[in-house]
Amino acid sequence: MSDREQDGAETSFEFPCRFPIKVFGPAVPEFRGRVLALIREHAATVDDDAVRENLSRGGRYLSLTVTIEATDRAQLDAIYRALTACELVTMAL
Repeated sequence: MSDREQDGAETSFEFPCRFPIKVFGPAVPEFRGRVLALIREHAATVDDDAVRENLSRGGRYLSLTVTIEATDRAQLDAIYRALTACELVTMAL
């Protein structure tokens, strides 16, 4: 089943689907835990093996790629709203 955006235009996703969420922030100890907690509020089954980490060359920033089983567009929107509202998150893609 394909999902539609609120304005009626079709998205290029068929739900459910595996969807990678990339999140950037400072390389501080609480960043990973906070990001995973926010995502798990909306996608309960996120295993630790579904998370990839990449530290910036200078070691100041961390990027996380968390792959979830997305159920619909509303779920993704809720995840992105939660992430971008977090003071530790610099950017979420």
